Parts: sequence; C-alpha cells; structure tokens
Amino acid sequence: MTANISSRTIRLVPTRTYRETFLVRPDRGIRLSSVDPGFADPHTSKASAAAEIAADNQRLHDLQYVLYAEHDRSLLICLQGLDAAGKDGTIEHVFDALNPQGARVHGFKAPSLEEGAHDFLWRAHIQCPAKGEIVIFNRSHYEDVLVARVHDLVPKSVWSKRYELINDFERGLSLSGTTILKFYLHISEGEQLKRFKKRLDDPTRHWKISESDYAERSFFTQYLVAYEEALNKTSTPYAPWYVIPADRKWFRNLAVSKIVVETLDALRMTFPPTSVDIDDIRRKYHADEEAEKKAKRDL
Repeated sequence: MTANISSRTIRLVPTRTYRETFLVRPDRGIRLSSVDPGFADPHTSKASAAAEIAADNQRLHDLQYVLYAEHDRSLLICLQGLDAAGKDGTIEHVFDALNPQGARVHGFKAPSLEEGAHDFLWRAHIQCPAKGEIVIFNRSHYEDVLVARVHDLVPKSVWSKRYELINDFERGLSLSGTTILKFYLHISEGEQLKRFKKRLDDPTRHWKISESDYAERSFFTQYLVAYEEALNKTSTPYAPWYVIPADRKWFRNLAVSKIVVETLDALRMTFPPTSVDIDDIRRKYHADEEAEKKAKRDL
C-alpha cells in the first residue's frame, strides 16, 4: 500500500506496505494539512480489521521473543501527538502483546530538577533500550522542540539547533544496534474535542482531565507548525517518522502494529546458537525419563 501524502486523499496501492504508506520521506518532507486524520483504507470498520490486528499482535509477540533471545539489537519506539491523540491507547492495545520481561514504557513529563540540570537529551539517553529490549517513549526528547518552542521556554537560537543534536543522538543509537521508530499520531481538532467530551461524560476518565488539556488546545495550530518542522528535519533513514491517521482508534492501532511488525521482520533476526551439547542433554533427559518410569513401575 502506498500513499500520496502531498494530496488531500491518501490513495493506497496494494503492492505497498504501511511502512511505505505513512513514512515521512527525508527527501520530500510532509505537510500535515494534507494528511486526512480520518483515513482508514482499505478497512471500513474495526470489525473488518479485527483479524488483521489479532494476527499482527501475535506476530509482534513472536518477534519480540526472537529479539530478546538474540540479545544483539534493541528497538526504541517514540509516540508523539497532541493531547488525546491516543498515545496511552496505542500502548495499551498494540503493545499489550509484548512480554514485560523484555519491554518497558517510559513517559516524559516536565523535566525534574535533576533532568533540568543536564543537557536536554540526558533524560532520554538513560532510558534507551538495552540489547534485546523494546522501550516505548510516551512523549520523548521531541518535547524540547515542541513544548519548548510553542511556549517560548527557550529562545529560537536554542531550540532551532536541537534538530541537528537529535539527529546525531539518534544516529549514535542506530550505530550501536538500536532500531528507532517514531510515530506522530495525527488527530483532528474536532476529534480531539469529542474525546475531551468523553472524558467529561465518563467519571472513570475524570482523572485524565487537566487544566493544561484545554490551555494547550488553544495552541493547536502552533503545535502543528512545530510538529511539521520537527518531522521534516528529523525523519532520517536510521530514525524515520511515520504520520499515523489517528481519528479512528482501531486504524491507528492497526497501522502502528503493522509498521512495527514489518520493521522487526526486516531485521531478519535469528535465535542464537546453543551453548550446550544438545545431544548430551537429550541423553540425560531420556535417562531421567526412563528412571522415573521405572520408579513408578516399582511402586
């Protein structure tokens, strides 16, 4: 499947993958205003995509097992998006297939005093995955070219230099064996308001509501401008960005899971060779098995 993301309507071609469809190509860039947040082809409903979502979840589980066993590479996933875009939901519904023994989530909030005393990438670097591990960033180091820019927390002379620093940082991770996937969950202003209403109408979601949600909503356009520049300046072959239409939660989950699966499949991971003599272990097993059977017969 492929998409012409420079036009208003994304057109899918069956020979292309989601990884190609939603990629922000370093040589072309992207205009977010041209991407329809409600896009969901070729499926028409959650029900029609259910089997595919289930298959991708199982495949993700299996691939993580090989990654963990191989213990040679790692995967870093960055989730970004405006409030209510679905970062938490993506983690819950896509990455619930992962074994917690080899995966973890780290959420980025306002820097602590310790974090603020270091360079802006310090707090991201210490949370990056070890070999064999998958780490998901709920928000990420990109907050320092988004929030910091929109709210003038640092001058332009500072945040404008951070794109290059981020690229260098991610290139270093890539060279050390970390595969990086970055997802911008693209939600419309109207859908965001609907999700805010659901939080207001559901007492079990009231804990999610904060004053900042509505304060930040007034900066919706400014955030789109900031995101667009960040995507265009930091989507690289070693750390690509994907713009995921996120108005339909089920399609968001399908697209993200499929891109993760396609990426891990492309690594062609293999199980490491055994460090023991399997034939010898098998002989010992059969000897113990026969001894146990004999003991039962003698009872």
